[in-house]
Amino acid sequence: MSFPRRLRYNDRVRTGLERLLDDPRRWLGAARLGLVANPTTVDRKLTHAADLLHRHPDVDLRCLFGPEHGLRGSAQDMVGVGDDTDPTTGLPAVSLYGATFESLTPTPEQLSGLDVLLFDIQDVGARYYTYAATMALCMGAAKSCRVKVVVLDRPNPIGGAAVEGGGLDQGLENFCGLYPVPQRHGMTLGELARLYNDTFGIGCELEVVACEGWSRSAHYDQCGLPWVMPSPNMPAPETALVYPGMCLLEGTNLSEGRGTTRPFELFGAPFIDAPALAGELRRHDLAGVAFRPCVIEPAFHKFKGRRCGALQLHVTDRGAFEPYRTGLAVLTAVRELWPESFAWRTEPYEFRSDVPAIDLLTGRPAVRQAIDGGATLDEVVRVACGGTELYDAGRDEALLYG
Repeated sequence: MSFPRRLRYNDRVRTGLERLLDDPRRWLGAARLGLVANPTTVDRKLTHAADLLHRHPDVDLRCLFGPEHGLRGSAQDMVGVGDDTDPTTGLPAVSLYGATFESLTPTPEQLSGLDVLLFDIQDVGARYYTYAATMALCMGAAKSCRVKVVVLDRPNPIGGAAVEGGGLDQGLENFCGLYPVPQRHGMTLGELARLYNDTFGIGCELEVVACEGWSRSAHYDQCGLPWVMPSPNMPAPETALVYPGMCLLEGTNLSEGRGTTRPFELFGAPFIDAPALAGELRRHDLAGVAFRPCVIEPAFHKFKGRRCGALQLHVTDRGAFEPYRTGLAVLTAVRELWPESFAWRTEPYEFRSDVPAIDLLTGRPAVRQAIDGGATLDEVVRVACGGTELYDAGRDEALLYG
């Protein structure tokens, strides 16, 4: 397959998948393989790893596993996916996102007959994004079944230098935060796998096939790799950049922009006066971002078909931009301006109904309480951060890239 000249990508960064395919026997020997994958599991020519591995003469691929949104990525957020047969390869396609929390982990029966479980999915650099949790649960299951885990690494699309956010209070572990790492964790999935395995004690047999050519300061548009949407509402690397803060809106009655063409960059609600909210947020002097008042009418999800006063985030300096602080500023400002209309989500969220969704996202009920109590943004941020001692202690040892 060849691209027209204007679409050709350079070779600046090579993913773990591409390195593995150079010489599969070096990494895998004659192992019987399972592959955890989604639509991002492609090489730079956009050929899916399931297809590449299935037809490779030196690879014995037996089974496929799909995370949230499914192996081919058609399902919306928090929609269960059933087991199936992959139509391209004819291999069993096991869902790791069903109707229960137990469905998130592969069973001993599903891992039987495998020697190695490959994991190759593009992350977006935020704790909430559930693929890292799927990886951790797979690692734990693989340890119990004496199956080796090989993570094929990919770049962190929002860079691996900046870290922002707080930990996780005991008892708030959940599928969008199994371990107390910051909301913007500043690591690749391969590095997180090493952190989970050593610092947080999973202890499986693990190998990471690192990327070539990626540096911690690089964002995705500097990698020379094609972007494939990791989930239906992650259309561009710019979405990933705002997501560590704007995902917090999932824990509220504000639309996070699902049902629009720019989810997480656009947000609003019918009760919002967009110019007034923009003025309040400007008062916080948030670095590297501007807010444009607009109107949205989501085609699905919250406020489907209703006109909403809204803002669009425009990141003007991604080196200075602090997405988590910005997301907290949005919650603080809306709660201050419309206390009678703003509300926290009360419906079940990622398989838990015993605590508010916002507490699962922030990892600390004190954040919600501070916002409800009228705390300043600086006070809210102070409460929201901290509690990352284990992460801080293990991070340097887990890093793979300079």
